Amino acid sequence: MAKTLSYKQSGVNIDIADDWTETIKGMVKKTYGPRLLSGVGGFAGLFRLDYDEKLFKRNYKKPVLVACTDGVGTKIIVAMQANRLDTVGVDLVAMSVNDMIVCGAEPLFFLDYMAVGKLAPKSTVELLKGITEGCRQADCSLIGGETAEMPDLYDEKEFDLAGFAVGVVELKKIINGSQIEPGDTILGLASSGLHSNGYSLARKIIFEKLKHKVDDELPGFNCTVADEMLRPTRIYVKSIMTVLNKYKVKQPIRGMAHITGGGLVGNIPRVLPANCTAVINTDTWQAPKIFQYLEKKGPVKRSEMFRVFNMGIGMVLIVRSAFANPLIKELADLGETIYKIGRIKRGKQEVELR
Repeated sequence: MAKTLSYKQSGVNIDIADDWTETIKGMVKKTYGPRLLSGVGGFAGLFRLDYDEKLFKRNYKKPVLVACTDGVGTKIIVAMQANRLDTVGVDLVAMSVNDMIVCGAEPLFFLDYMAVGKLAPKSTVELLKGITEGCRQADCSLIGGETAEMPDLYDEKEFDLAGFAVGVVELKKIINGSQIEPGDTILGLASSGLHSNGYSLARKIIFEKLKHKVDDELPGFNCTVADEMLRPTRIYVKSIMTVLNKYKVKQPIRGMAHITGGGLVGNIPRVLPANCTAVINTDTWQAPKIFQYLEKKGPVKRSEMFRVFNMGIGMVLIVRSAFANPLIKELADLGETIYKIGRIKRGKQEVELR
């Protein structure tokens, strides 16, 4: 009689996967709100979009759904090298929800996809801790996800992440940059560091050229390479939604840009009208030390730095000039570090760095 084969012998252990699902239930439930109608383990997540005023604060008349998806890029490689997996989940959520809020949308729920070489419960729980923390910071529910064990595609300790977020905005409150005009003020909200972009260049400088290891102390930083490079992306959702919800009639924010790959020069034009130029005064804030280090040690041209990295500005708001100072105070009170970094002038749809 021929010897039978099992799924486990091919490298996939269903029993471990089932146990892991039970382990994470309590963690995921911490992200739930009253609009969620389903729990962990179903085939799909169920979320109410209609609003009962007894349960919910907001009541949309013409709701528009907003969707974003993204990953974390090669920052994952640093996480694997350092065996530090509890922060890239925050990055995963941040990359989608920070994109979403630039059009004025409130994040509702998030789904994750984890592909692993081998399902190691301790490691995957660490990854999920980061994702649930990101959802907590973004005030959205983690309503579903998929963890795929694929030993033929990934080595035992390798993994990849992808995330998907859905939000909602009232039709008449969509922010798309169309109202931006010359004279408007540009505000920059500070980043927490590299965030999740430019890691191919950063890794080339730090690991290939300078021969640093993840556990080395980064010269002049008072922290290790891993500490600096795995600093999680700042999530701006609560601060920006608080400001947006304060102004019921005349919205002072005319446009927003999440500063990711492409930097200030690549992302701000995405929200500018065809006849507007964003003039950025680069001496109005000091780029965090990590960007100065990479620029010097590369060396990397200043223009290239601004095309690749956020340079210390993670989110840009383009606002009516009369509201600039009040918004700076309000956002500072909400815990943001914010700078007045430029203005809008008539010209081409581009960024002018000064």
